[in-house]
Amino acid sequence: MILRPATPADFAFIRGLAGHPDYAPFISDDDEATLAAHLTNPAHRLLIWQDAQGPAGLALYCEIGEPSGRVELRRLALARPSQGEGAVFLQALIDYAFDDLQAQRLWLDASAENPRAQKAYLKAGFVCEGRQRAHWFRPALGRAVDLMLYGILRAEWQSTKAPLQP
Repeated sequence: MILRPATPADFAFIRGLAGHPDYAPFISDDDEATLAAHLTNPAHRLLIWQDAQGPAGLALYCEIGEPSGRVELRRLALARPSQGEGAVFLQALIDYAFDDLQAQRLWLDASAENPRAQKAYLKAGFVCEGRQRAHWFRPALGRAVDLMLYGILRAEWQSTKAPLQP
């Protein structure tokens, strides 16, 4: 598996994931113009997680280059959920943020109605930093949902990479 920059040829794959009924309550479906803008914005990285079969996931990072060193992982999704790839995918995204983007802090959010994602983020080392009540209107649900905020600091990530002492 590799992470590679997305291209316009990937837009159908990206929109297909966002429009999938299992993901619609949790991720936004950007139109082609918005996706194209992500490709040209130096503060954004739209990436595809690729395997031998083709695109297997997507990730969108934002806020790259902020003076604080924060980076937002705004969107992530797998093409084949429940296939045992989630933890590896999430770890690859975390490592990319700290290794390649030189983040000092990586943050993301999750719908309070997505306990699977929340559990995955906590297991990967993120800390729940807050809840914004009735914050995010979800067209697929027809209502606003609470938004959970998660973050991980470089030092926390590094501590998981340190070799274990005997």
